[in-house]
Amino acid sequence: MAEQPKAQEVRLARKPAMRVLKRGDLEAIVEIDRLLFKQSRRDYYERKVAAMLDAAHNINASLVAEVDGRIVGFIMGDVYFGEFGIPETTGIIDTLGVHPQLQNHGIASELLEQFLRNMKAVGVNRVYTLVNWDDFGLEKFLSRHSFVPSKRINLEYKIP
Repeated sequence: MAEQPKAQEVRLARKPAMRVLKRGDLEAIVEIDRLLFKQSRRDYYERKVAAMLDAAHNINASLVAEVDGRIVGFIMGDVYFGEFGIPETTGIIDTLGVHPQLQNHGIASELLEQFLRNMKAVGVNRVYTLVNWDDFGLEKFLSRHSFVPSKRINLEYKIP
C-alpha cells in the first residue's frame, strides 16, 4: 500500500503517473477526501473500491495519480451499459479528488483526460457527471474540459 503523504511534506517533484485504482489505494483516497471535506467517508470509499474491484464488475474505470509512490489524486467512475433508459454505453464520473496542497498543478486535469481516453478506448461516446448548482469552481473546471449541460434532467424527490 502506498504511504499517504503528510500535508507538510507533500511536494510535486515530477509529473504524476496515472494508473488503475487498486485495493491498497483505499487509505490514501480516504485521507485525501477527509482533507478536502473535513470528514471521513470511509464507508462510502470501502463500498466504492469493493465494487470497482469486484470480478463481476466489467470495467475498473477508476484511476489514481502517483508521485514517488504516493497517491496525490484520484478519479472514480464507471461504465454503464444501458442503465437509466439510456440505450448507448456511457461513462460516469462520480468522485474526483486531489490533495489540497497539490491543487492547481494540473493533476485533476491529467486524471480527467486519462479517464476520458480510457472511456473512448472502451467505446464510450458520452461521459456524465453531476455538479452541485453552487459549485462554481468544479463547474468551471469541467467547462474548461468541454463538459456542457446535458439534455437530461436530474430530478430529485425529498422524502418527508
